[in-house]
Amino acid sequence: MENTALLIIDVQNDYFPGGKMVLPGADEAAGNIQEALRLFRENGLPVIHIKHESVGERGKFFLPGTEGQKIHTRVEPVEGETVLTKNWPNSFLKTELLGHLQDKKITRLVITGMMTFMCVDATTRAAKDFGFECILLHDCTDAPAAEYGGVSCSAAQVKAAFTCALAYICDEVISVSELVERI
Repeated sequence: MENTALLIIDVQNDYFPGGKMVLPGADEAAGNIQEALRLFRENGLPVIHIKHESVGERGKFFLPGTEGQKIHTRVEPVEGETVLTKNWPNSFLKTELLGHLQDKKITRLVITGMMTFMCVDATTRAAKDFGFECILLHDCTDAPAAEYGGVSCSAAQVKAAFTCALAYICDEVISVSELVERI
């Protein structure tokens, strides 16, 4: 797994019970992300935490300085791990992520985080546009139920639809247990 980094996107308190945007599978996804994080730490591989901060009047969660904006305790950064703050779904937009990855000669990203249909999707697509190899850990993401145009989708359907779409552009879509077997 040379030149590989683990990217943990927006695993923040507002997505968990007591938060302002609770996701139905956040606990399960966080447990799986925790396993990937353990694996990367044990093998001395780079970890990058992305933290969203809402800006402007439209922000309803991840408000600056709130408990909800903090990274969840299950995946808290440790000394030496990179933490970048973003204000948009795409983790590359107006952040130092691209420069950091280039400086560290990272060419492959193992992608995890919240929400599958928003920030994980936007970041993965941008990563591919920048030429990174992308491995999406499908059991390390979560999404809410959604409705549009009179069509309702369960959280599982939303996650499945976006994971299916990302499978077309990702180099691989695997589970955390499959990753563990490789490292």
